[in-house]
Amino acid sequence: MDARFLGIPELAEAPSVAVVVDVMRAFTVAAWAFAQGAEKIVLAESPDEALALKARHPEWVALKDGPPAPGFDAVNSPGLLRSLDLGGRTVVQKTTAGTVGALAVKGASLVLCASFVVAEATARLLRSRDRDGVTFVVTGEDGRADEDLACAQYIALRAAGAGTDAADFLRRAGASRAAHELAEGIRQGVHPDDVALCLELDRFPFAMVATLEDSLMVLRPYAVPSPTDAGVR
Repeated sequence: MDARFLGIPELAEAPSVAVVVDVMRAFTVAAWAFAQGAEKIVLAESPDEALALKARHPEWVALKDGPPAPGFDAVNSPGLLRSLDLGGRTVVQKTTAGTVGALAVKGASLVLCASFVVAEATARLLRSRDRDGVTFVVTGEDGRADEDLACAQYIALRAAGAGTDAADFLRRAGASRAAHELAEGIRQGVHPDDVALCLELDRFPFAMVATLEDSLMVLRPYAVPSPTDAGVR
């Protein structure tokens, strides 16, 4: 598989297949939201759009980066989100990097959003689609975030069928600037378990596919059959 690893500013045009990686914390949070029962996640372009969507749909759950803010129901923390019952709910998510990266490739034929917690399911979906060229969008730090690059490289190797040990990739992510800032409380809206939760490899059995629905970029879980369960979607 021909894999490219680009930061958001390097995206000159929409790729055919894009895997948008945000480990700490957007797409770890998104996976947790689905695990807590969310039906779908709307990726908002701005805090104002998120609040406008929430105003039109009061039953939706709006979350953002940073500390709690008026109008938002939650913050972008897996440790805090895991206690919420999101059964059947729609979540509106706006983050600094992850949602920006997904919206930047909304013209791609296939957009996957990924982190370590859904790494293997993401790789299996790429293998099942038999795609030769995949662009991995490394969202953090304009493409320099090592936690996102490590995750992207790991998924690319697994998608190519390589029997890859995840330990070094997880170690890199754990030593990243983002992990340090979360662990030291430099970032706001953080739970003490956030870093550990972001480094849980393959916690969830689904991939996450983003598509345009009525002009909104909507993320949904996608059950990917394991090699021993090929009869299940």
